[in-house]
Amino acid sequence: MGELHHFTYGPITPIFAYAMSFLGSLLGLVITARARAATDTRRRAWLLVLAAWAIGGTGIWVMHFMAMIGFSVSGSPLRYDVPITVASFFIAVITVGVGLFIVGLGKPAIWKVLVGGPITGVSVAFMHYTGMAAMRINGSFDYKSNLFLASYAIAVVAATVALWFTIVVRGIPATMAAAAVMGVAVCGMHYTGMAAMHVNLTTDNLTTVSGVDVNWFLAPIVLFVLVVVIALASAVMAVPSEREQAEAAAVRDKIAAGEALRTATAGPVFGGGSATTPPTPGTGQAFSARAANGIADARRQRGR
Repeated sequence: MGELHHFTYGPITPIFAYAMSFLGSLLGLVITARARAATDTRRRAWLLVLAAWAIGGTGIWVMHFMAMIGFSVSGSPLRYDVPITVASFFIAVITVGVGLFIVGLGKPAIWKVLVGGPITGVSVAFMHYTGMAAMRINGSFDYKSNLFLASYAIAVVAATVALWFTIVVRGIPATMAAAAVMGVAVCGMHYTGMAAMHVNLTTDNLTTVSGVDVNWFLAPIVLFVLVVVIALASAVMAVPSEREQAEAAAVRDKIAAGEALRTATAGPVFGGGSATTPPTPGTGQAFSARAANGIADARRQRGR
């Protein structure tokens, strides 16, 4: 039996893994908040796709392979099968997307979270073990059943809580706290699954193992994270939040009320009315006061 090393380079790999999980979760939660505020179904759908890309791609898959950089097996080279590794990426993005669409489309409901959470959690754990199945060594891997099942349980709970966060979390402090919790849960699932693993090496002296080194994924991962951050930042700036929409609606309502008052007091200009009828005293002041109240209300809402 070979010896497994989960922290070959010390704490740097788990720190970076958690940072990627936190970043992906944070971006995903911000985008789902924008999706909640969207009134157009098509816009909400593509925002949820971006959120799945952030949470599934960065928060889960990138975190997984950042952690795997610190994984090694004594007595054998370690390589990765590229097609299976790529398949694990799409499993993560698609299954997180399924959960987000179950919860995010239509009216939010607790039953949607309870349905989407287990589906997403089981799929995320399956993604983890698909990524592990991509590993190639001079031997084979198997898993301790108790920790194997525990990793699935953690994944289900984490996914359910994450989907619940997407419909209830509001505000920057709460969003960052939720992302921090999600990062801990995803990393906990990963390292529980890794602790379940043990390896059986072959007795011959094979030195050639098919596949590529894990460092081969570093450049694509860095590029992927940069693209995701830029794309999601652009989406955040392009789509107004719930608070911004509420502020704009409040100002529009105040202006519309002022226009209606001015029209009602000024009298008709065409069709029988007198164009020389003087306006009611105080009309201009009333309209100005309503507009000022609208701006003040918007500023108070922004400061909350």
